[in-house]
Amino acid sequence: MLRVEHIYKKLGDFEICNISFEVLDGEYFVILGSTGSGKSVVLEAIAGGYDIDRGNIYINDVNINNIPPESRNIGFVYQDYLLFPHLSVRENILFGLKTKKMSKNIMDEILQKISSMLNIEHLLDRRPLTLSGGEQQRVAFARAVVTSPKILLLDEISSALDPGTKKKFQHNLKKMHRELNTTTIQITHDFNEAVYLADRIAIMGNGQIYQIGTVDEIFNHPKSKLVEDFIGHGL
Repeated sequence: MLRVEHIYKKLGDFEICNISFEVLDGEYFVILGSTGSGKSVVLEAIAGGYDIDRGNIYINDVNINNIPPESRNIGFVYQDYLLFPHLSVRENILFGLKTKKMSKNIMDEILQKISSMLNIEHLLDRRPLTLSGGEQQRVAFARAVVTSPKILLLDEISSALDPGTKKKFQHNLKKMHRELNTTTIQITHDFNEAVYLADRIAIMGNGQIYQIGTVDEIFNHPKSKLVEDFIGHGL
């Protein structure tokens, strides 16, 4: 379980303030908010990209505030993919496994399983720059989950996709989550995407979380005007 307690981070004139929430094991948790609401700052704080000014972050009751990013066992899929252009798709996906003491046969088995689930087996010998946006996204996702992270963080991962590709990717994402059961936190500004994917949603704005609940709870019982307005714009 991930537990975020009263975290605060100031970046120039912007700050996230008193952010608190819990994400259960295997849950798909979506932080929903407009651009500039502070969603990415929260995600980076969990990953270790930002040192928080105050508050605490726990994974399974272990405080990770001072644990370096590479030791947190967190997978991160960025909005712009961040694939290595000089490596093949195969090498990109296996990159995170290179530091683990694992036989080539085991790595190949894992690669086959993940690439099959994402339907990218035929892309393994290609380079990232020859792929479409949707293909690059699936490769980036494969690279993040191949190490079996405790927590998977997804940063606006479908925002650059065209509507048809986006819908297919969301379907694959939901299927992958059911099969892998990885605790997942996604940020998005897309209300419909949040409704389709999330077990629970946190509505964020102005560096604060305004409400957390299931889709029905937030839709039927909004607790602030900001939440009401966001739901209204999403319809």
